[in-house]
Amino acid sequence: MSDLAIAPTAGRPRQIVAAARALLEAEGPEALTMRRLADRVGVKAPSLYKHFPDKSSVVAALAAEMLRETAGVLTAAEAAAPGSFSALATAYRAYALAHPHLYLLTMGRALPAGGAADAAAAPLFRAAGGDEDRARAAWAFAHGMVVLELNGRFPPGADLSAAWEAGIEAFTPGPAG
Repeated sequence: MSDLAIAPTAGRPRQIVAAARALLEAEGPEALTMRRLADRVGVKAPSLYKHFPDKSSVVAALAAEMLRETAGVLTAAEAAAPGSFSALATAYRAYALAHPHLYLLTMGRALPAGGAADAAAAPLFRAAGGDEDRARAAWAFAHGMVVLELNGRFPPGADLSAAWEAGIEAFTPGPAG
């Protein structure tokens, strides 16, 4: 499963990925072992290797799932508010906060070029008017804020909503004049 754009869609591989996700989301990345995954699926650990050569291929399938879902969430936000960085940032944050372990697991690894990663980036690229540098900077803001928030790196009582609004405002073009 080296191509993250390909995901198991049926049968045992899909069941394994669904079980891996449930385990990850419920207990965090340290719980995601092949033995725990086999127990959850109801097979012996060696049986998993018939479908996935190693744990990293299961993680790759989870990452592909997260990227496809993110692409869907951002495409829906773009459709609801075309060109709105605010809508995209809000949707991105909401998705990440709803799936913290999946988000951190996926974004803590190299992302492949093309496929689901490009689909997830496309709405932001369009909102940035096709400016790659601006789109990268906006993504860095949103990703950095999410990671800091998920890792509890803001001081107690920090107004994260105000910080998000300030960042969003920085990437929102002002009125033409």
